[in-house]
Amino acid sequence: MSVQISENSMPKEDKAVHQQDKVFQNNLTSISLRKWRERIARALTFLCAGISIFTTLAIVYVLISQSWGFFKNVSLTEFLTGTNWQPPRSFGVLPLVAGTLQIAVGAGLLAIPIGLFSAVYLSEYASARARNIIKPVLELLAGIPTIVYGFFAVSFVTPLLQKTLIPDLPIYNALSASIVVGIMILPMVASLSEEALRAVPHELREGGLALGATKGEVVRGIVIPGALSGVMSAFLLALSRAVGETMAVTLAAGAQPNLTLDPRESIETMSAYIVLVSQGEAPYGSLEYQTIFAVGLYLFAITLVINLLALRLVTKYRQKYT
Repeated sequence: MSVQISENSMPKEDKAVHQQDKVFQNNLTSISLRKWRERIARALTFLCAGISIFTTLAIVYVLISQSWGFFKNVSLTEFLTGTNWQPPRSFGVLPLVAGTLQIAVGAGLLAIPIGLFSAVYLSEYASARARNIIKPVLELLAGIPTIVYGFFAVSFVTPLLQKTLIPDLPIYNALSASIVVGIMILPMVASLSEEALRAVPHELREGGLALGATKGEVVRGIVIPGALSGVMSAFLLALSRAVGETMAVTLAAGAQPNLTLDPRESIETMSAYIVLVSQGEAPYGSLEYQTIFAVGLYLFAITLVINLLALRLVTKYRQKYT
């Protein structure tokens, strides 16, 4: 016959030991559960990172493997240095590269100064109420579909330029495309630059003001240099986005592979060419079809160089505050 002893009938010393054992067991169970949760979280994050790496490698493999057949028939020298792009007769990609860079540079000339000044205002001068109004409006621009920007360029920007500045401006031109792409990348420049500026410690601002500097001198001489790495990376990432922009440029700039620096003329960018050929006019497996992978590989290389340059600038000019 078994006798059950209740916890209340135990001596005080035994009761304390029993409670300590229960607490110890609960702690062991809690530690074991946390370890399993950490293992699951580590496995999930590793899986996500692996998917990202695998996707990148798969894209590179497809571009290289599909471009290999193209470069068997077209020399790399002709492709990189040729000035006439008329597949399947000539495959000089310079007109497409020039059009792409023209759009990116034009968009940067508009977005970089406006975005930087907007970031300075939001970071240094705007009140909390003004910031809560202006910043969501800026970020709203990033959520507008790119094709809407293309229609905006054709139906509003180009007619406005024709009425005010350039009466003989054609409906499809590089200038309108650069303006709308500049508006598209403006939120990226402003948001990233503002975050970099706000990361500069307030002690540095206060020290500059204590030494007799004005607010503008503190911004120019302390805040912007202190956030230079973040600001430069914002510029380069925005330009990388402009280089790869597709639908807005396809609608606004036209589809004429002209090797020109005149922003009034119609041009064709690398991404716009890929879109046009991908619509199904070129037979699958033909040399003209393979051009989209060669152009895509070249575009991938350009954006990779820009991103690596941004990473190098961040590393070189990074300011560490303790």
